[in-house]
Amino acid sequence: MSEADTTVRIPVACTCSRVRKAARRVSQIYDQALEPYGLTISQFGILVSLRQNDGVSIGQLAERMVMDPTSLTRSLKPLERQGFISLATDPNDRRARRLSLTAAGLAVMRMARPGWIKAQTAVEAALGLDETLALNASLDRALERLAS
Repeated sequence: MSEADTTVRIPVACTCSRVRKAARRVSQIYDQALEPYGLTISQFGILVSLRQNDGVSIGQLAERMVMDPTSLTRSLKPLERQGFISLATDPNDRRARRLSLTAAGLAVMRMARPGWIKAQTAVEAALGLDETLALNASLDRALERLAS
């Protein structure tokens, strides 16, 4: 076996580190824009997801949001305390709980939408429309490919 056959290719840069840094920076922009409404981007995303998937289980929501169920449960607690979501026992499986968006949750989500739009606009302005569209398309492809 030649030396070339045993050489391990070391990546030039860590993709995970770059993606996490970019995600944190973008999250900061959204969190700042949603702060006046008492929400983080994670909480806003949960509310939007529940609006689209009312009655979903914690496991199903975690899968849709690409989150660990334990982490999602921690994120749900303040939303439940504020009355924005409700947790009910699944009538078909007493061990499972179903999540629903409450009227208060829908109201705060609607109220916070201008903050979300402000953040969307800020990110688009920083990156440019073409770059934003290309980034979103690339991220969608990456999520699809990495799902398996």
